[in-house]
Amino acid sequence: MKRRNLLRGALAAGLTAPALAALTAARTDVDQILSPNVLQDLADLEAAAESYGYGYHGQAPTRVLADLVTDFTTLRPLLAVPQPAPARARLCRTAGQMAGMTAIVLHDLGSRRESRAWFATAARAAAESGDPQLHAWVLAREAMVPLNYGAPKAAADLADQARQAAGTRPTAAAVLAAAVAARAYALNHQPEQARQALAAADALMKRLPDSEQSDTWLTYGEQKHHVHLSHAFTTLGDTRRAHESQQRALELSAPTSTMTRTLLNIDGAACSHHDGDTEQACHRAVDALTALPVYYRTGLVRRRALDLYEAIPAQHHRERAVRELRDAVAG
Repeated sequence: MKRRNLLRGALAAGLTAPALAALTAARTDVDQILSPNVLQDLADLEAAAESYGYGYHGQAPTRVLADLVTDFTTLRPLLAVPQPAPARARLCRTAGQMAGMTAIVLHDLGSRRESRAWFATAARAAAESGDPQLHAWVLAREAMVPLNYGAPKAAADLADQARQAAGTRPTAAAVLAAAVAARAYALNHQPEQARQALAAADALMKRLPDSEQSDTWLTYGEQKHHVHLSHAFTTLGDTRRAHESQQRALELSAPTSTMTRTLLNIDGAACSHHDGDTEQACHRAVDALTALPVYYRTGLVRRRALDLYEAIPAQHHRERAVRELRDAVAG
């Protein structure tokens, strides 16, 4: 409890240097001890990992981050206890899931370097667990860091690695990898490859078992699929199909899915700009940003709104609606 409170206190001011130092210490404590040891009873830890998979539920990302990292650090002494190989594999799988979800939150907050470091730890744990689908999930999720922060070629490379690791079976990781690859190709001005990846993602999604279709970070449901399709089709300029996915994703998104709903609305604004109504696009994006709690107006959401602003030709930057978008992004 003391560690949890200390982390919450450090993170309350955001991703400051002391907060990042605390996160690094927590990660490296476990990272350094990922070696051939096992654990007897993983039920509580596996349940904790499952519960974190359901996302923010309206909580501040930094609060979720503090709780996640606190529970992650409890893995350290357990990793040091020699146990049978099956238990060790389960322990490493849980470590990979928790490290990966920590990386997701850091990605959402805009801390790219820290996010990549946690994904590296997650990949080590996944490799030691012997679970190729977890490894594929980590790679696909890691691909979203360069995808969302201006490096689509690097994102496509990681997504391709994830697709190879996942194989051809219809799994959550395989669909995610194909969908992320499609987005990366679209951003990298490779429309044909993007559409091929979208077709592959759709085909896998149709065959995905119900057990892997719940709405969590670790699985891949219809809502998540349409969130990815929304961004891919928006980037491709296929605004009709983008609108269809945005509408369906919003229908499936809980009211507490604050960040996801905002990203979908910004995608919708980008579609308005593509269709020639830049003023409406700016108003929609500003409305989406200002309706958001302050602690969500950073990182990924800010980046997506900034992408829209930067897509508007410079000669329009003095127009009132465009200036309002610029101010909303800066604020």
